[in-house]
Amino acid sequence: MKQNDIKEIVENLIEVFLKAGDISLELRKKGLTKEIKDDNTPVSNGDLEVNKIITKKIFELTPHIPIVSEETSENKSRKNLKNFWLVDPIDGTYDYINNLDEFTINAGLIMDRKPVAGLIYAPAKSRMFYSYGNNLSFELINGKPITLGHSKDFDKNEIKFVSYSNKIKPEINKIYKKLNVKKFVRMKSSLKFCVIAAGEYDGYVAEPRASEWDIAAGHAILKHSGGSVTDFNGKEILYGKENFKNPSLILKNKNIL
Repeated sequence: MKQNDIKEIVENLIEVFLKAGDISLELRKKGLTKEIKDDNTPVSNGDLEVNKIITKKIFELTPHIPIVSEETSENKSRKNLKNFWLVDPIDGTYDYINNLDEFTINAGLIMDRKPVAGLIYAPAKSRMFYSYGNNLSFELINGKPITLGHSKDFDKNEIKFVSYSNKIKPEINKIYKKLNVKKFVRMKSSLKFCVIAAGEYDGYVAEPRASEWDIAAGHAILKHSGGSVTDFNGKEILYGKENFKNPSLILKNKNIL
């Protein structure tokens, strides 16, 4: 697939993401219905409605590319997937159902097991991010695409990371010391990839956890802004792994590469 084709697909999805975000907020305002899934995580009618809206449009645009979504079983049992979509309709469901604002809507396009495009929308923050190639990573601000990757007052002596938890494990702390991380702020959803790509924070470190649909869109956005996403050994992250499980992660923006 050519880059212009990917660009057209992504740009055709932006309005759908904005609409799905509005609907997610409307449903929350009315009062969500919630249940606990088999993996002991929550899901709401908002998750399912957003999933329906997003996957319907993706299928219309790319009917021959399989869609793997967190909220459906379709295609999850397929082996050796190389070209496919990874969708997480609501990343940060806890925040979503508890009237917090870091939850995001996510879709990442994987080609040859690598992310080539990503869209992330944080409806409660009105922040829309997307990418479709190297140096083609953007935030939509007042209807205009603003290129990500430019430094925002970077200070090598005050490197700031985002963290999944306020309690830093010893192995992660070792990496912090190596990278001269001085501050960290807790952030749970894929919004972390976007604020790193935007230069608001410098990186993120996590032991193996979560699944590929949690990171695919953010991986594309950060990578296309000039940043990097690797495991603890510096190896590239590939997609379509068994059970779609993530390895360890180190995210860096272009300031600290």
